[in-house]
Amino acid sequence: MRVLVTGGAGYIGSVASDELIHAGHDVIVFDNLSQGHRAAVPMEAAFFEGDLSNVMAISAVISQCRPQAVMHFASPASPRDYLEMPIQTLKVGALGTHKTIGLAKHERARFLMASTSETYGDPLVNPQPESYWGNVNPIGLRGVYDEAKRYAEALVMAYHRYHGVDTRIARIFNTYGPRMRPFDGRVVSNFIVHALKGEPLTVYGKGDQTRSFCYVEDEIEGLVRLLLAPASEDIHNPVNIGNSHELTVLDIAETIIKLTNSRSKIVFESLPEDDPKVRRPDISRAKELLDWSPKVSLEEGLLRTIEYFRGLTEKV
Repeated sequence: MRVLVTGGAGYIGSVASDELIHAGHDVIVFDNLSQGHRAAVPMEAAFFEGDLSNVMAISAVISQCRPQAVMHFASPASPRDYLEMPIQTLKVGALGTHKTIGLAKHERARFLMASTSETYGDPLVNPQPESYWGNVNPIGLRGVYDEAKRYAEALVMAYHRYHGVDTRIARIFNTYGPRMRPFDGRVVSNFIVHALKGEPLTVYGKGDQTRSFCYVEDEIEGLVRLLLAPASEDIHNPVNIGNSHELTVLDIAETIIKLTNSRSKIVFESLPEDDPKVRRPDISRAKELLDWSPKVSLEEGLLRTIEYFRGLTEKV
């Protein structure tokens, strides 16, 4: 298939583009390069730089590429990015998704939206099944990302129900691995970079809040399986793609210090506003619909990621 990947110069989008090309698909990358890098786009992919809310930019993609499937990753995704760019985050979630799924409708293309575990907010249910509606503060600092994705999900389902677009929604949980940006505000990248430098690792609160980390290769495999799965009524409903192995933030900090042989100390600061206390996916639907579950252990994935960041720091 010809697959349009929005946000394809970013972390998950670029890895997904590589995987699609490796599987024999033609890939078109569309990105405004606000968080991504042109060098991350596979050489075999066509590349368009532009704003998803721009009708002319989308029209150019339609006229030149005629995609048969769309993977919509475009959005600031790390806390640092969406807190620094709140308006842009809301715009790409609303206008960007609207223009992109409109393109899919026009081309009768399959559409996969990359949603997020943040749609569950600070959950009162653990693990989180797709049937859980979430506990989100819509006017909090994190609400710009949470509500942008929740709105986008509603928009995608409306296009499916009203226009018959073949849609899929993936709720992505914490993903880590090579190609992460060193200071993007994510837990794993921050901890590894500071540990390699021997600097203190900052843990918020007591560090007893939990997260579930999925290695990027496993995450991409699940996303591609969801894109390529045969159409059925159930496939259009959201699917959690993540690792159900749950651990505390303090555990992950101590593990990274151990694996990097670092002398870094752990320091504690106050919890940010609306920081989720738990995060663990129920992946029963992914197992049933996609025959998918993560394979890479946390230690193996962290060691690969540490080597990636070690190579970056050695170049500086």
